[in-house]
Amino acid sequence: MTNPVFSSRAAMMLAMLGMAVGTGNIWRFPRIAASNGGGSFLVAWVVFLLLWSVPLILAEFAAGKKARSGPIGAFTTLAGKKFAWMGAWVAFVSTAIMFYYTVVMGWTLRYLFGAVTGTVPTAACEPGATGCVGPQEFWDGFIGSPWPVLTHAIAIGLALIVVIRGVRGIERAARFLIPSLLLLVVALAIRAVTLPGAGAGLAFLFTPDWALLGNANIWLEALTQNAWDTGAGWGLIMAYAIYMKKREDTTLNAFMLGFGNNSVSLLAGIMVLCTVFAILPGAADQIVGAGNEGLTFIWVPQLFGLMPGGSVFMVLFFLALVFAAWSSLIAMIELATRVLTDAGIDRRKAVLVIGGLGFTLGLPSAIWIEVFRNQDWVWGVGLMLNGLFFSIMIMRHGVDRFRTKLVNSEGSDLRIGPWWNVVICLVAVWAVVIIGWWLWQAIDLDDLAGSFTLMSEFNVGTVLIQWAIAIAALLGLNRWLAANAAGAAASAADG
Repeated sequence: MTNPVFSSRAAMMLAMLGMAVGTGNIWRFPRIAASNGGGSFLVAWVVFLLLWSVPLILAEFAAGKKARSGPIGAFTTLAGKKFAWMGAWVAFVSTAIMFYYTVVMGWTLRYLFGAVTGTVPTAACEPGATGCVGPQEFWDGFIGSPWPVLTHAIAIGLALIVVIRGVRGIERAARFLIPSLLLLVVALAIRAVTLPGAGAGLAFLFTPDWALLGNANIWLEALTQNAWDTGAGWGLIMAYAIYMKKREDTTLNAFMLGFGNNSVSLLAGIMVLCTVFAILPGAADQIVGAGNEGLTFIWVPQLFGLMPGGSVFMVLFFLALVFAAWSSLIAMIELATRVLTDAGIDRRKAVLVIGGLGFTLGLPSAIWIEVFRNQDWVWGVGLMLNGLFFSIMIMRHGVDRFRTKLVNSEGSDLRIGPWWNVVICLVAVWAVVIIGWWLWQAIDLDDLAGSFTLMSEFNVGTVLIQWAIAIAALLGLNRWLAANAAGAAASAADG
């Protein structure tokens, strides 16, 4: 069976950018940058763009183009049958994230509707006020109601409508969503920098304090942000690379994707931080310390409420969030669908199965915010293990062989030198360090028993237990996974 291909390089890059640019660019990057020294964080962030994101993006482009199958088939083809479970882990983690990412998109849909209708409150309630509904009360009321289940279902439906049409549906969605998203982000950034006092935000974001670069936490946060917002190591790039033309470039595309994605993050940082410094400079620490949900759904309405013309720009902000979430969700569902089609299931049936599973397994996160936070913690850290597994796959295949034959493949506009050999091996080191760092932060020495409570929001035990269950299951299925992957590879070769 022959896979269809993207109609043009532009269409492919728009789809890839849609995969990479998500809510993490808009709501997480500004918060993490502000919490870690602004300009100092940017230095470390750019370094790890080159030492983590771009090397893994190159690897995913090359592996997908070569294997013409999802992560399971790629790992089986390039590393050997014993490593099929690692590819399955990569696909599983991104799918597990998809189960609650649909909930996030649902939140953005609700707030977009509220911004359009003017029903999202923009003024905080006075302490002790009774009967007042401010942004905090509105948010608490929403997540404690049945509405997130409905918006979760709508989000899945919107993504399925695109994915069920295959690569042409993905192309058409990307051609609309990504240019629109970029225009929205640019418009919001321009409005932010024209606010009185916005210069303080720009100075904070772009003026590094070189002494802070001696703080290891800044480097670890920069590495984490690159892993979470570029899509590198998720398997999503690999799923789209299947649709690349045989002579399509891999190297220049990888750099364009990495720098393009991070440019959107930078614009989001300008947009949020300039607005904060211009509107509520005295509350800057409180705002950026409020977490992703607090920043986006509690503080952003207050900021726009104090801005001239803020109601219009609040609509644009939540519309940008919807587009960012939608384009990324499409890629996650496409990856999960690819796993099933590689196993021989009809594509239409596979899409509907993934949609049904996505709705059902996403319900706990839609109903209970504690479950959402737990899953975000467990599988967000799990993405770091993906980087380790990709590095192992390449080392098993032969690092230099992978670079010279697959990365520098036919049609590549740039030639990648031996530096990549060193960096892709270091990715394994970065992955182990970052996993250890995140888990160490979660250890509660005063409550070791509590640290191993399965569904507690943030602890070591919930990560290790859920990882262990998933890895044990995938190891048990390894022979079956490898056999199915071999069949898919043979089918792709015949095509």
